[in-house]
Amino acid sequence: MRRALRLHRIFISQHMKRLMEYKLDFTMGALGLFISQVIQLLFLGIIFSQIPNLKGWSFNEILFIYGFSLIPKGIDHLLFDNLWMIGYQIVNKGEFDKYLTRPINSLFYVTVENFQVDAFGELIMGIVLVAYSVVQLLSHIVWYRIFVLLLIVPFAVLIFTSLKIITASIAFWTKQSGHVIHMVYMVNDFAKYPVTIYNNVVKVIITYILPFAFTAYYPAGYFLRGQDGLFSVVGTILISVTLFGISLFVWNKGVKSYESAGS
Repeated sequence: MRRALRLHRIFISQHMKRLMEYKLDFTMGALGLFISQVIQLLFLGIIFSQIPNLKGWSFNEILFIYGFSLIPKGIDHLLFDNLWMIGYQIVNKGEFDKYLTRPINSLFYVTVENFQVDAFGELIMGIVLVAYSVVQLLSHIVWYRIFVLLLIVPFAVLIFTSLKIITASIAFWTKQSGHVIHMVYMVNDFAKYPVTIYNNVVKVIITYILPFAFTAYYPAGYFLRGQDGLFSVVGTILISVTLFGISLFVWNKGVKSYESAGS
C-alpha cells in the first residue's frame, strides 16, 4: 500500500513538473514572439514617421497586411511545427521508424504528434493588428469581403504547411534539411509588406516560386481595395491546393527512400 502511494506521489510530482515546464515554455515562447513582432512594428512606425505612405500604401493598410500575415503563419506554427524536427533530427537519427510502424499515415502522425503553444503569441498579435487597422480604415471597408478573407485563411495556412512538408522531405535524401526549411521560411518576411515595393525578381519569387505573397498581400489587397479579386482569391486557392499536391508527392517519394539508422 505504501509503495503504491509512493509511486502515485512520484507520478503526480512528475506530472506537475511537466505541466509547469509546459506553462513556462508557453510563456517564454509566446513572449519572445510577441516582443520580436513589437520590435518590427516599431521599426515600421519609425519609417512612417518620415514618409506619408509607402508606394501608395498607408500605415494602417500595411499594418493590416502585416497583421494578417501572422494569422496563417501562426496557425501553421501551432499545428504543424513538428515538421521542423523531420528536417533537423528525426530522419538523421533514424527516429522516423516509429512513424512507419503505426497503422496511420506517417505525415498525419508527424503533424498531430505535437503542437507549439507559443504560436499564440503570433496569433494574438496578428488578430490585434488586424482589428486595430480595420477600425482605423472603417470607412473604406466593404464588409462582405470579410467572409471571403476568412475563406482564404485555411488555404494560406496550406501554403505555409506545404512548403514546410516539401523542404522537410529533403531530409529523406540528405539526412538533414533544417537549414533549407529555415531559408525558405525566412522568405515569408517579404510577404508582410506590399509586393509593389519590391523589384521584379522579388515579386516573381514570392508570387510564383515561394508564393508567400498569397498568404498576406494578395488577400489583404482584395479585402482593403478590391484589388485583383479573381487573381487574389482563386489564385490563393489554386496555388495552395497545387502546392499541397506537390508536397504529398515529394513526401511519399521521400518516405520510400528513407533508410533507418540500422540500415
